[in-house]
Amino acid sequence: MSVDIKEYEEKIKEQIINLILPIQQDEYGVSITAADQPDLLDIHSHYIKKGGNFWTAAIEDEVVGTVSFLKVEEGVLALRKMFVKKEYRGSRYNIAARLLEYALEWAKANEFDVIYLGTTNEFKAAHRFYEKNHFQEITKSDLPSSFPIVHVDRKFYRRKLN
Repeated sequence: MSVDIKEYEEKIKEQIINLILPIQQDEYGVSITAADQPDLLDIHSHYIKKGGNFWTAAIEDEVVGTVSFLKVEEGVLALRKMFVKKEYRGSRYNIAARLLEYALEWAKANEFDVIYLGTTNEFKAAHRFYEKNHFQEITKSDLPSSFPIVHVDRKFYRRKLN
């Protein structure tokens, strides 16, 4: 079973929304809708057009994972929308690790220096994943002033690329 990682295509927007919302709402009980996330409704304008990017992982044309970078300022990215469908998590498929590696290579090739991210307190497995992948926990006050904080985020991380 091969995993296909590629840049965002408009034709799979609904699959992306249908992957992310149930993880947020059902698995983690985060009270958030698609309307609360305008970036999901217009991925190209929110990520790609502003100098970031958005990737999907698919198995047999089914989107099973996502990751994106939002350009915050020169040399600085915010990692966003890192989600993997429950049955594809873990070391068997390595979807999250593969998505992150792909995105980090893009960031390095495009001369970004640092990546920040915010997450909720509930996403414990995500915390372990980020820490395993060389993200260091920081305080909210350590974020750049231009970092767009999502209202549900309470835990923050940074990874320097150079």
